[in-house]
Amino acid sequence: MSTPIPQAVIAVCAEIMARRETHATLDSLFMYAGAPGEPPEGSKHAKALEWMRIINRTESVEPLRVLGSLIEAYMEDEPKSSFWNTSPVSENGDLPDRERLRAVLARSDLQYVKGGAITGALGTASKTLEDFIKEFNAPALEHEFTRALSNVEKSPREAVSAASNILESVCKVYIAENGLAMPAKQDLKPVWSVVRKDLGFDPGAVEDQDLQTILTGLLAIVDGIGALRTHASSAHGAGKIQYKLEPRHARLSIHAAHTITLFILESWRPKKAPQ
Repeated sequence: MSTPIPQAVIAVCAEIMARRETHATLDSLFMYAGAPGEPPEGSKHAKALEWMRIINRTESVEPLRVLGSLIEAYMEDEPKSSFWNTSPVSENGDLPDRERLRAVLARSDLQYVKGGAITGALGTASKTLEDFIKEFNAPALEHEFTRALSNVEKSPREAVSAASNILESVCKVYIAENGLAMPAKQDLKPVWSVVRKDLGFDPGAVEDQDLQTILTGLLAIVDGIGALRTHASSAHGAGKIQYKLEPRHARLSIHAAHTITLFILESWRPKKAPQ
């Protein structure tokens, strides 16, 4: 069952489109995004409102996919002039369009992902990890982070593969940055083993029994994410057993991978700080 565009999102999008588009460019934008039917009659604002409502009522389209294409330029284009209203704060003190769209999506538990995708908000761990990725300037991590988020709904297998790759990538970056010996086999399990030993993620080295339990679970989770990638993701051909991955499974893998990756980066940060 497709998720409709929330009414609050429709209202904000229609206001922005009416201000930023002409009738001709508005028609072109909706056609580019795959909106069904002919342009509705009325003002630009009325046209945008009605066309998005038609999108929600049409069973043959995925409303959030269309929405992603509709707002892609607003979310990603570089500011061209004050008319585009993408500066940190507009002249009258209101939020810029980009931030208004982010805010209204967040209130509906949605988020925009680079490339024109709308997905469910994944929570604090993912948002914090996104900030860390920018801080550590790791392009490989950023690529896999975006791939995971953008494929949760449409391709859970691809999202699971990206979730594992996020962990694998951060481990490889850590090994390279700290001058450690890269294992001969560079799959998740060998590179994770190097990183966890260097950072002291060894349950046997921790006195507190509760922390031992958590760290033991951490090791099992990493093994599980790597195994799921091998057996059920898009990274390998399907075997005799067919995994019926659903978006909720992908979200579980991404949440777990993001939490562990964040733990690695937070543990690494003190080592990176100038002494």
